[in-house]
Amino acid sequence: MPSGVPVSQLSPELRDRYGIRPTPWWVYTGIGVVVAAFISAIAWVGYQLGSDDVQSELLAWNVVSAEHVDVTFDVRRSADSDVVCVIRAQDQTRADVGYATVNLPRGTTYVQQTYALRTIAPAYVVELLGCAAGGLPDRVMPPQFPPGVLPPEQPWEPAANLG
Repeated sequence: MPSGVPVSQLSPELRDRYGIRPTPWWVYTGIGVVVAAFISAIAWVGYQLGSDDVQSELLAWNVVSAEHVDVTFDVRRSADSDVVCVIRAQDQTRADVGYATVNLPRGTTYVQQTYALRTIAPAYVVELLGCAAGGLPDRVMPPQFPPGVLPPEQPWEPAANLG
C-alpha cells in the first residue's frame, strides 16, 4: 500500500529494507505501447464492422392476400456491384411461409425495391435477413419451413385471366 511520502524522500536504508526501487522507464514505455496497440486493434475492428460495403433496410411490408406480401426495402451499395438480398415471411408460430433471394444487378448506388413475395399462408412478420455484394450474405438463416412443406415458387405473379 503506497504511503503519502514520496520515494525520493526515503533514506537509502529504508528503501533497501522494504524493497522499494524506482520503476525503470522502459516499464512505462512498454505499458504505453501495449495500451496503444490494444486501442488501435479495437478501433480497427470497430471500423471494419461499421464499414459494410452494402447497407440495407426494410422499409415496409404489406400483406396483400394469404399468398402474397409486398416487401419494400432499400439498398445502398457501390454502383459496380451486384447485390443479393434474402427476405422471408413467417406466420404467428414463427414458421416460414415465404422465402426468397432477390438479385439486384449493378447500376445505381441506391435502390428502393418492392418485391412480391409468394407465401403459403398469411404472413405475420416479414424480415430482410441481409444483403451482400457478389453472393449470398453471410450468417443468413436458411429457409425454415415445416417438415414436408416446400417453399413456394418466387416471385408472386397474378393469375392469368382465363376468360
